[in-house]
This record gives sequence, C-alpha cells and structure tokens, in this order.
Amino acid sequence: MGQWSSSFVIRPPGHGDESASLNNRAVSLQYRFLQRGIMSDLDEAIELHRAALLLRPPGHSERSMSVNNLGVSLQHRFRQRGIMSDLDEAIELHRASLLLRLPGHSDRSASLNSLAVSLQDKFLQRGILSDLDEAIELYRAALLLRPAGHADRSASVHDLATSLQHRFLQRGILSDLDEAIELHRAALLLRPAGHADRSASVHDLATSLQHRFLQRGIMSDLDEAIELHRAALLLRPPGHSNRSESLKNLADGLTIRFRQRGIMSDLDEAIELHRAALLLRLPGHSNRSASLNGLAVSLQDRFLQRGIMSDLDEAIELYRAALLLRPPGHSDRSASVHDLATSLQHRFRQRGIMSDLDEAIELHRAALLLRLPGHSNRSGSLNGLAVSLQDRFLQRGIMSDLDEAIELHRAALLLRPPGHSDRSASVHDLATSLQHRFLQRGIMSDLDEAIELYRAALLLRPPGHSDRSASVHDLATSLQYRFRQRGIMSDLDEAIELHRAALLLRPAGHADRSGSLKSLAAGLTIRFRQRGIMSDLDEAIELHRAALLLRLPGHSDRSASLNGLAVSLQDRFLQRGILSDLDAAIELHRAALLLRPPGHSDRSASVHDLAISLQHRFRQRGIMSDLDEAIGLHRAALLLRPPGHSDRSGSLKSLAAGLTIRFRQRGIMSDLDEAIELHRAALLLRLPGHSDRSASLNSLAVSLQDKFLQRGILSDLDEAIELYRAALLLRPAGHADRSASVHDLATSLQHRFRQRDIMSDLDEAIELHRAALLLRPPGHSDRSGSLNSLAAGLTVRFRQSGIMSDLDEAIELHRAALLLRLPGHSDRSASLNGLAVSLQSRFRKRGVQSDYDEAFDLYSQLSHLSHAASRTDLGAAKSWASSAYVLNHPSVLLAYQVVALKFLDQQVALLSSSSHHFSAIREAVSSLATDAFSCSVHRGALTTAVELVEQGRAVFWTQLARFSTPLDELSRSGDIGTALAEEFKRLSFCLRNAFDQSAEDQSPQIRQLTMQWDDVVTRIRMLPDFSRFLLPPLFSYLQRAAEDGPVIIVNASQYGCDALIVRKAEDPVHVPLDITQAEVFEFSSDFHTLAEQFGSSDNIQLKLVGMLRKLWNDVVGPVVQALRELNARPGSRIWWCPTAEFTLLPLHAAGPYEPKKKNLSDIYISSYTPTLTTLVRARKQPEGSRDASSQHFVAIGQGNPVNGRELKCVAPELAAVAQHVTPIVSFTSLEDANATVDNALGALDHNQWHHLACHGMPNRKQPFESSFAMRDGPLMIKDIIRSHWQNPQFAFLSACHTTVGDEKSPDESIHLAAAMQFCGFRSVIGSMWSVEDEVARQVVSAFYGNLIDDSKRLDCTRAAVALHKSVKSLRKKIPLEQQIVFVHIGV
Repeated sequence: MGQWSSSFVIRPPGHGDESASLNNRAVSLQYRFLQRGIMSDLDEAIELHRAALLLRPPGHSERSMSVNNLGVSLQHRFRQRGIMSDLDEAIELHRASLLLRLPGHSDRSASLNSLAVSLQDKFLQRGILSDLDEAIELYRAALLLRPAGHADRSASVHDLATSLQHRFLQRGILSDLDEAIELHRAALLLRPAGHADRSASVHDLATSLQHRFLQRGIMSDLDEAIELHRAALLLRPPGHSNRSESLKNLADGLTIRFRQRGIMSDLDEAIELHRAALLLRLPGHSNRSASLNGLAVSLQDRFLQRGIMSDLDEAIELYRAALLLRPPGHSDRSASVHDLATSLQHRFRQRGIMSDLDEAIELHRAALLLRLPGHSNRSGSLNGLAVSLQDRFLQRGIMSDLDEAIELHRAALLLRPPGHSDRSASVHDLATSLQHRFLQRGIMSDLDEAIELYRAALLLRPPGHSDRSASVHDLATSLQYRFRQRGIMSDLDEAIELHRAALLLRPAGHADRSGSLKSLAAGLTIRFRQRGIMSDLDEAIELHRAALLLRLPGHSDRSASLNGLAVSLQDRFLQRGILSDLDAAIELHRAALLLRPPGHSDRSASVHDLAISLQHRFRQRGIMSDLDEAIGLHRAALLLRPPGHSDRSGSLKSLAAGLTIRFRQRGIMSDLDEAIELHRAALLLRLPGHSDRSASLNSLAVSLQDKFLQRGILSDLDEAIELYRAALLLRPAGHADRSASVHDLATSLQHRFRQRDIMSDLDEAIELHRAALLLRPPGHSDRSGSLNSLAAGLTVRFRQSGIMSDLDEAIELHRAALLLRLPGHSDRSASLNGLAVSLQSRFRKRGVQSDYDEAFDLYSQLSHLSHAASRTDLGAAKSWASSAYVLNHPSVLLAYQVVALKFLDQQVALLSSSSHHFSAIREAVSSLATDAFSCSVHRGALTTAVELVEQGRAVFWTQLARFSTPLDELSRSGDIGTALAEEFKRLSFCLRNAFDQSAEDQSPQIRQLTMQWDDVVTRIRMLPDFSRFLLPPLFSYLQRAAEDGPVIIVNASQYGCDALIVRKAEDPVHVPLDITQAEVFEFSSDFHTLAEQFGSSDNIQLKLVGMLRKLWNDVVGPVVQALRELNARPGSRIWWCPTAEFTLLPLHAAGPYEPKKKNLSDIYISSYTPTLTTLVRARKQPEGSRDASSQHFVAIGQGNPVNGRELKCVAPELAAVAQHVTPIVSFTSLEDANATVDNALGALDHNQWHHLACHGMPNRKQPFESSFAMRDGPLMIKDIIRSHWQNPQFAFLSACHTTVGDEKSPDESIHLAAAMQFCGFRSVIGSMWSVEDEVARQVVSAFYGNLIDDSKRLDCTRAAVALHKSVKSLRKKIPLEQQIVFVHIGV
C-alpha cells in the first residue's frame, strides 16, 4: 500500500505536499475503519484518496501510489456494501497502477498483488473462473519479484496459497490444495516467532488443512488444523485486532471435529469461542455479522445433537441479526439469507409450522436472485431451494414442488462440473429427489437413475473423503427401495453390506454413527422379512438399541430411533409371539410421540405407527380399547395428512384396516362400509405407477371379501378376486409382496368355491397356494402361513372328493408348518389344532389308532403354553375339548379344566372390566362352561362340574367383583394384611375409575395401575390362608351357598341337559333331564313369544299353563322328586342356578297345574342365584349392617318419565311402602320431578334399602344399556355398576323386565336385577316380564306387610318368604302370569 505515518501535518491548498497530507489522512481513516467498522471513516478516506489523486496527475512520481491506495480503499468498501461498481473501479485502478509500475519498478510486485486480490474478490462475487486464474498468475508473477529475503515474500507466498485454495474449492483439483498447503508452510517458515504476520500464516495454514481434511478425511489434518488455530490464538492475545478471527476459526475447526467424532465438549467449546469472538465484534465491527453467523451455525449443530429447541431458536435470531448487518448490496448478504433459510427448515422439521418452511423457500429464492448466473455460490442456492421445496412436497404432496426441486438440482449440477468440490453433493442431492419422485409415481427409471447418481457420487468421494459414509449409506437405502420393487436379493444384500461399510466409516464418536446403526438395522429387518433368519432381526434390534444409546434425551433424532426400535420389536413379536416385545414397542412408540409434539413434521408418522402396534396387540389380547385407540389414532394421523400430503394414502389404508378389524369383532357394518370407502379413496391417490398401488388393490379386495362373507353378495367377492388379480400383475416375479398376493387370491377363490361349487376355483386356489409356497422358501417368515393355507385347501378338496392323497399331503404340510412354529410362536396353537383335526379326519376314514393317539398328543401340548393365551389358543383348546368328548378320549376333563378354562381366565384377565369389552368377553366365554359341566357330570366328576361351571359363567361380573372383594379377614390377619388390604382397595378404586374413562386417554394409566394391582394380589397370596385370593373357587367354598337350603344347578349343553343338587355337607346329586339343548332353546323362544302376549286373551293363560306343565315334567319335576328323596323339608327354601337358555324360563312357577296336585310353589319357596359365589358372598353379613340406626330406606318412583307412558299407581305404591317402613327405619322418597338420574344415583349410594317403581327398559342387544326410566332419561346398568355402595341390603325392582338380559349370552346374567346383586345387594326382587301397574301396587303392599314381623325390624333374608306369602295371598285377585312375574334373587 505504500508508507504512511500515524502523525502528519495538514498542509493548505496549493502547498507542494498537500497530496501527501491528503494521502496520509486517508490512510489513517482507513486504518481506523478496519478497527472500528465506521463506514463514514472509509467513505472519507476514499474521497481523500480521490483528492490526492487529482493532485498527482499523469507523470507525478507518486501517482501510482495514489491509484493503488484508492483501489485498495474501494475494495474495502465493496466488501462492506457489495456495490460492484466499487470493485470494478478498484480493478481498473489496479490495472492503471500496474501500467505505471513497469518491470523493474520497486512497487510492481505490490500492484501485481493488489490487482490479484481485487480479481479474486470479483471471482468470489461473479464466479468467473478466468478472474481467479488471472489472479493466480498475478500472484505467481509477484512472487517471482519477491525472491528469498524480500520483505514481502512471505505475503506473496501466503496470497498465492489463498488463491489456489479458492480454485481448489471451484474445480476440486487436489494438487491446488496440496500446493496451497505447502505454500502456507513456506510462508510460516518466513514468519518466525515474533513476526507480525506469523499468526496470519498459522491461521491460514490451519484453514487449508481443514479443507484437505474435508476431502481426504485424514484426521491428522484436522487435528493439526485445530492445534494451529490454538497457536494462532495464543499469538493474538486479548486486544489483538485479529483475535476475534482466531476465536471464530478455532470454533469452526472444533465444530468440524465434533461432526466427525461426536465429542460434545468440542461443540460446547466452539460455541463459547464464537460467543467470545462476538463480544470482541461489537455493533459496528465489520465482521460482527460473520460472528453472529458462526455462532448460529454451532448452536444449530448442538440443536441437531441435543434437540434443545432454545438453541435452534437462538440460532435463527442470530441469523436474522446477521442479515440486518448485511443490507442489500453486502457481499455476504446472500450467505445470510441462505443460512437463515436453512435454519428455518430445521425448525419446520421439529415443529411443523408451515410458515417457517414457506419463509425458508422465499429466502432461498431471494438468495438465488442475489447469486446471479456466474456467482460462485449460485449452485449452493439452487441446491438449498431444491431441498426446501422437497420438504414442502413431503408435507403437502404438491408434485410441482418436487418436479421444480429436481430441475433445480439438475441446474446446480451443471454449475458443478467434474472437478468441482461440491459436485459430489449435487449428484447426491439430485439422486435423493429422484428417489422421492419414484416413491410418489413409481417410475422405475427415476429410481434407477437415483442409484446410478449415488454410485457416481460415491466415486467422487474416495476413501478418506468426509462425505463418503453418506454416499455409501444413501446408495444402500436406494438399493433397498429397488429390492422392494423387483425383489432381487442381490440388491438387498449389497445394501446391507454398504450399510456395514458406512458404519465402519462412522466409528464410535462420529456424529452420524447412530444414523448408520439405524439404517443397517432397517436393512436387516427387511432381509429378515424375506428369509426369516432370526439372527438378522436380533442383530437389527441390538443395532437399534445401540443407536438409541447414542441419541440421548434431547437428541433431534431420538424419536426416530425410538420408532425404529419399536418397529423391529414389533416384527420380533410377530415372529416369536412374545407379548413383552409388543408391549415394549408400544411404549417406545408412545415415547417417540411425546418427542413429536403437535406441529412436528414426523408427528403423523408416530401417531400412525403407534396405531399399527396397538392393532397388533388387539389381535393378541382382544382388548377393544387397544383397537378403539388405534382407530382414533389413525383418524388423528389422517387429519395431520390433509389432501395433497404424500402419506395421506397410507393413513387412509391403515384406518380402513383398523375399521375392518373392528368390524370382524363387533359386526357393525358401518365400520366395514367406511373401510371400503377409505380403501377406494386411497386407491385413487395411488394411480397406476404408484409404488404402493398394489397394496391398496389388495387391501380393498380383503374388505370386499369380508363384505361378501357378511352379506353374501357374490359381486363383492368377484370384484375382490379381480382386484387380487390386478395386484398380482403389479407384483411380478421377484416382487417382495408377490407371495402375499398369490396367497390372498388363492384364499378368495376358496371362498368362491364354497359358494358356487366350481371345482376349477378350488383347483386354482390350491395351485396358487403351491406357487405362494415356492415363493416362500425355507427361512421365509410367512412360509408357515402358506403351508397352513395349502393344507386347508387340500382338506376342503378331500371333503369334496374323498381323495386320501389330498388329506395325506395336508397332514404333511401341517407337520411342516408346526416345525416352523416353535413353542412360543403366536400361531403354534393354530397349527397344533389344524394337524390334530386332519389326523382325526384320517382316523375316522382309516381307523389307524396312531392317528388318534397323535392327534391328542398334539392337543396335550396346549397345556404347556409359555405365554398368555390368545383367542387362537382358546379356540384350539375348545377344539381339543370338543374332539375329546366326541371321540371319548380320556383327556376331555384335562382339556376343559386345565387348559380351556385356564386360557379363558388368561383371556378375560387381559380385558378391562368395562362394559365396552363385554362383546370380547362374550365371544371368549361362548358355551365353554356349560359344555365343561356336562362333560364332567357324564364322567361322574360332580364336584369338578360345579367348579367348572362356576368358573366359566358370569365372567364379566366376576371380573368386576375383583375390585370390591370383602377384605375383613385380610385386614384382621396382621399389620402386613392391613397394609395390603388398604393398598388393594386404593388400586381397585383407581382402576375402576380408569376403566370408566375414555380408553384412549387412560390406557397408559390403566397399564400402570394393572401392574401395581397384580403385584398386590401376588403379595396377598403369599400370606398364610390367602393362597387362593381371587383364584377360581374350589367346591369346598362353593358348597357354602347351600347352608340355608339346596342349590340346584340346571344346565343345558350340546352334550345333554342335567341338574345337580348342591348340598351344604354332602356330595352333589345328579339328576338327568330328558330334554335336549335344542328343545330347551325352542321352549325358551316359545315362552318369550308368549310372554309378549300376556294379558291379551284367556287363550294365552291356557298356553302358559301348558308350558309350565312341560317345564315341570321335563325339568323341575325330576328335581323335586330327587329333593324329596334327599328329605328336603316341604315349605323350606331352595335356590335355582340355571344356565344357558334355562335362565329365561320361570322354573319357580313350574307345576302340574292339575287338581289335587301340588305345583312347585306349594312345595318349596324358590329363589334364584346367578352363581354360587354371589350367593356365598350374600350370606356374609357386613359388619354394622344389623344396627338399625345405620339402615336407611329410599323409595324412588317415576310415573312420568321423559319417554314412556304414564304409570298411575306409582304414587299409591310409594305411599304403601312408606306406610309400612316409616315407623321402623329412616325413610326418604323421591318422586316425579325429583326422581332424576343424578338424584337416584345419589340416593342409591347412601341408602341400604331400595324400592324402585318405574318403567324397566330391557335392551337384549346392548344389555348394559338396560335401564330404569327416570324423569330426565335412563338410569342404565353401566351407571349403576359405577356407584360406590354402603353395605347395600335389599332392592325391590318394581319395574318390567328387570331380569331380562343379553339374548346372545344368557349365562352372563347382564340384567338390572343381577347388576344390583353383583353390586353387593344381598337380596333383590325383580320381574321376568311386563308387570301391570295395579298388580305391582298390590304385590308391593302385601310384600312389605309380610316382610316386617313382630320384631319390627328389617331383615333381607325374609324377602323370599315375604314374596311367597304375598303372591299366595293374591292368587285369586291377579292373573297367573302376574302371580309368577316377580322372582327373588339372593339370600
């Protein structure tokens, strides 16, 4: 620049040295600008340089100096404001200066150097490589003029090194970078310790080594660079003008090393260094914007590692602050715009706020406008804009965004020719966008091009290149995609090997190691699904766990690892059936979802995946809350994927699948109809060419097949078959899902064969099953399914044609399937059952004893089940029991007692005691208990029969009763017992409340509470005398039910009908009944029809008498005869415990109804009990219940309900009740407007004696909605069972149909009277059909008159006798059906 002095004398105009004064003043101001960044100093310096130049006309000896100095100052201003005219003028001035300094001029080297610097700046702005090439030649020329020993030689060496470094960054020629490093080392030797510019050489050598590290990946280069930056920092102590630069660049080096080794201390130190640099670059400092930017970059990196959103938010604010300091025209404005856009993209990916992504795109477009054709960073802006458009496509599904992204990537690639340092990045990013387009449109040429581009990028990133691992990784991923389309195993195997290679390039500490662990795990999972090699899946799980350990809480990708591990555990569950794997997967999905709050770009994926895992668990445990929650989540995911979203079709399909499953459980056709519409909508989004079109065709076919099975419309089945065929065409040989399509088409053809009996359908189905089996070779995860299906098809053909070879082959196939379904496999019981059934068929055909023996040996394996029983397991156990009974095998009792009912317990234990799950309980229970009873009786095991029928009936109430078990004995057993009793009561209360809430919100709470509850039960069972706490009761306990009179179990089963008389001290007595289950069913159906006509004519009375006679002859008469033989005293009490359809018949009213012959009511006083256990509990008098002062009576009457006819006798009925009970007990009455649902519940909670006079509203299809009609609506069973009763004693239900329950499961006793008893009422009176208003008033008045004896106290054990006497007294006043309508339940 020439010499200048910090002290000078101002000379007046005209003075001979005025130009020197102006020059010196300009130089001083320029120096001050460089220190303080005050632009007015630089502007004034430029004006002074212009003034000095005017005073130094051509020929003046100092003109070249002024030309040069003015050029340098304009160059400084260009770097601040980015005004290209400043730079262009500077270049022209430097060229002019050079012309004035001919070869031999002492300052020629300075002019060569200055011109080179300005041309280098122009290159950086406009990207014209000829400018950079000329700069390098000028630097070389200057260096030749500065031989060894020249004072400025080190500067020339240094500047030439810098320019070569720039050229390397453009052309990627490593020799340029190697030469630059050597030159920097040479410059450093010329600048020994103490040299003023030594710190600059140390610093720039460090920077060039960093660049070489980025190319070759040699860690020693990076480590040396960092040490050099530290050395430079020591040479720039506090106060040094370049200290802030060294702080920043050391921070940059540490950031790079962090990205390699993942050592957080490097990143944390980098951030502190950036903050320190920023403190030195106060507002106004020319490089403040660079420090703001550098700190922002490091904070962004830390966010990506720890996931702390405040780091990302701060980074964005810092980027915005840097941008304000880089106004339009600033040379670095485009960089700030670009970096801010990138950070907003990151925030969008976390919070999903579309305004962030939209702003990012606009900023990238703005940066691109600042980087016109020729700008050195134009390709970077093209790339950044392309990536952000790709993100928006993934969110909104607008294909034009993706198409534009691809075009931008192609444009960026053209600007990065072979040799360009970023060419590999452009090749790589274009490949990624093409891969996305393939996933949308299914055009294989896009995927093939992507793979070729990934391979090209890999060649540009040789061993040692810092991005080689990324190229290896992404090539592997694209090969995985191609494998899914074409099924070429070599693609998948290569992908896995590449993932392993990427992992080796990302050693412990590498920032991307966790990504490689996760991707390798994903590849192994896919291969497992193809070949079924469990070691692949086990390794995948371990890799996912390792990745998760590297992604600690706060890591931005932790949610992805939680999700990946969840998916693999789910796969292992599907293979091994270990429910703990599935439970763990669900918890991991939930944890991932918590890390993806509303707005997070991956939230919809987490919601979707959690739903899928809950669906899997539902299939195992049948808990409807899991399925309902899954469907709710699928609906939520669909809302997060609006029209246009790239994954919308996936959510439509998954929601449809969930609804289809629910349809199969509940049979609600609206679920299936909605599923079909959703599948059709998904198919419309998956146009021909879409990679998932075949999946939608297949799923729609499945749902149509289900609709056919329900409605029998053959056009649905025909359409399903056509869809299966279309899906199969899209899954050519080699396609990963071809075997599934072949298998499903075969299954649908089997269904059509059953309808049309066209043998060609069955034959084709069998051939397709054979083809599917060939596609599922040994090791394939679905091979056992194909073996099983082919066996089933051959069995069907055997039944048609009787060809034994078909049956023999089916047996061998079942054997092969069983070998693949080892103990613990979720489908093992299905294979055991399939093989056993086939062997039985062959035994019936050929009579070979070994087939018979083997069949039952197979069944016996069910008794050694290692996991909680599934519904499939229960079905197999039922098949065993049925087969053993029919074939008279001695294992029949084992099948019922040890296996089937044990499995039932396990199934029901997995269901909450919520009315929502009654359908699942009903399905699980079926006729198991009644068949077990019949089987045991016929084998003489009478006490076992009692235990089994008790265990398998009223299962819902038994489950509910767990939470209200009396704990008096436990509390009295000692301090431990008292503590456990209190804990049991607390957890039971919490669980009941949780079950009453929404399953979706309470599910995690329910799981936690259930675990705690189970633990307390286990600890109670460890106490002396409590080993059977809440276990199915033994006969010795059940016998207590007969303490006050015999209990008669009347059972109807497919195997026969029997009665069993249980006595208090002796063995049960068997009474065979000469009636079949079918006859009982027909009889109960006829009686139900008759009951609906009661009161319509005298002819009805005659029919009723006829039915009561038949009931006496076939059922009750033989029992009474047995009771007489057992010396049961006439006039004493007996209890009926009917099962199956017997529950619907008035056993208490049976009789010959002939002159001089006694009916049952003339011989014994009848009561009912749903189960023996409830009667045993009712016999226990709660502490304090005998105290009259603690007894409260409420009468609730509603004659004018919101819906229903008026009951005119309600008021007189309540008056009669009050008349009898008011003198002896605290009495409250709720009538008419006061008899609301809430008031009734409140009264029920606080009174021990209850009388309800109102309409009874049975619901035989939804029994939990059976209700009492209150003023403002129905008081339902499901409301009653939520109440918390206080020693309830007695309830008179003066309403219609209060003992009418579920039509499909009478054994569950879901009716109003049973609800009252199971809630703790010791004694209940209810009605079996409609009650006339006036009759109810008369019976009630007579009843309470008989109930209260001379002792003037209430005693619920007198209720049966009181009812008996009341009805007897009214026989001549009321018709027969009204005499027998009321029944007594309980003590």
